Amino acid sequence: MMHLNLSLKALSLPLDNTHKVKHMKFVPKNDHLSDLEHLLDGQDLALVDEQGNVIGWVPYTRIADVLLKQWKILSSFYETLLKAVDDAITVVDKNGTIISWNPKAEELYQCRQQESVGKHITSLFKEESVVLMSALKDGKSVVRQYNQPKSDVHVLINTQPVYLKDKIVGGISVERDISDIVKLNEELLSTTAYIQHLESQMKSDEKHDPFHKIKGRSPALMNAIHLAKKVASTDAPVLITGESGVGKELFSQAIHQASERKEHPFVAINCGAIPAALFESELFGYEKGAFTGAVKEGKKGKFDAAKGGTLFLDEIGEMPLDLQVKLLRVLQEKQFYRIGGTKPIPVDVRIIAATNRDLEKMVSEGTFRQDLYYRLNVVSIHIPPLRERIEDIPELIQLYLKEFSIKYKKPTPTIDPEVMYRFMENSWEGNIRQLRNTIERIMILVDEETITPHHLPAPFNQKPTMVIPRLEREDPVPLSHLSEKEKIQYALQKTYGNKSAAAKLLGISRMSLYNKLKKYGL
Repeated sequence: MMHLNLSLKALSLPLDNTHKVKHMKFVPKNDHLSDLEHLLDGQDLALVDEQGNVIGWVPYTRIADVLLKQWKILSSFYETLLKAVDDAITVVDKNGTIISWNPKAEELYQCRQQESVGKHITSLFKEESVVLMSALKDGKSVVRQYNQPKSDVHVLINTQPVYLKDKIVGGISVERDISDIVKLNEELLSTTAYIQHLESQMKSDEKHDPFHKIKGRSPALMNAIHLAKKVASTDAPVLITGESGVGKELFSQAIHQASERKEHPFVAINCGAIPAALFESELFGYEKGAFTGAVKEGKKGKFDAAKGGTLFLDEIGEMPLDLQVKLLRVLQEKQFYRIGGTKPIPVDVRIIAATNRDLEKMVSEGTFRQDLYYRLNVVSIHIPPLRERIEDIPELIQLYLKEFSIKYKKPTPTIDPEVMYRFMENSWEGNIRQLRNTIERIMILVDEETITPHHLPAPFNQKPTMVIPRLEREDPVPLSHLSEKEKIQYALQKTYGNKSAAAKLLGISRMSLYNKLKKYGL
């Protein structure tokens, strides 16, 4: 057996009168080969029982043959084990001389066995990096200790001193190569630092991108942003149209910040919030003593305040007709007069106007001057309402959830699919302003981890009076001509990948949708 623990009795032969027992070494019959301390050259063994009677003998040559055979077997297993292990193995004698060096050690340290065996281990490595030497000196084992035996090699090392009885006769080290892991970790640290650097650059770039506050990636919104960026570098008047709450002022501010006038003031005036009697003084200002009740020193108007910058005329459709005439004259002549003043003041402002009304219709009705309309409408940018870009709703919801979770010091809740569906089905007459206010209300009132339908304001839980079709296509191909797979793809696109919402839009159960997704490999 390879463990060399054969019993002597199994090796023994019968004893007869021809054998001279007195020259033999007497050993107990139950001993094994491993129990023998030493053998004298050529001395046979006599096995004795408990009473001291000789019951058999083991010839010295038989022991030598068995030991040689077992040594060869053990050596074969030993060599195979060294080749089979996927770690570098080094075996040294008690002095630190290498007596075994497996193929993995050859590969790891680029040193062949013939070149290493017979050399002291410190001739290949710096003595302070040889953990195995401390095992020989101190007789202590090491388990999974990090070591760097060479500048480009990193290992986890296990070492064990080899004992014969109570004496150290050598040592073994098993080293697992972790160089790739260490290098990957170094690359990861470096990459992480680089990513953080990029993120900080992106945040910095965001700060320098005037349009970064406008959130959404829908084609309709991206077209509006693209047009706004193109016109921003010019001084051309801009007319921004769109429903209330779509972010017209946000666009106007972004255009100003992207223009050459960004270092100068951005002044906004809401044409629908100022009484007609005060409008002219708000816009142009007045000289001291111009009228009863006027400030003694006089007052600068919005045109003065916006000098060198941008004047944003919000809700321009609400401007009275008589003031439209005066505004048109200012835009044509590039100068204005304060109320009560006689000295012309040059105009150095860029005009951006916005309205939620149909100015062309107002022109045809005679409630808005045609010449002013064309003066303001050099470049027109239409901002789509939220219901025309429902794919942006999930992103906006997450943005506002994070914003108000910070504001009100609450954890950010998750959104139940049914809630997301109702949000995406809502007409959002108040657009982004309404969505933002809705999320803020929910964040104030809800303490649960998930926002469910019963957390929504009452209108969301009522049966809609108007069905808004969501599966309309912009191309001329009607939905009825689409395959089932195309309808599913389009529904997922319109619901921003929300499967529960897509299932409702398609009029099928969520499980049916999952089965169809599996069927079509989507």
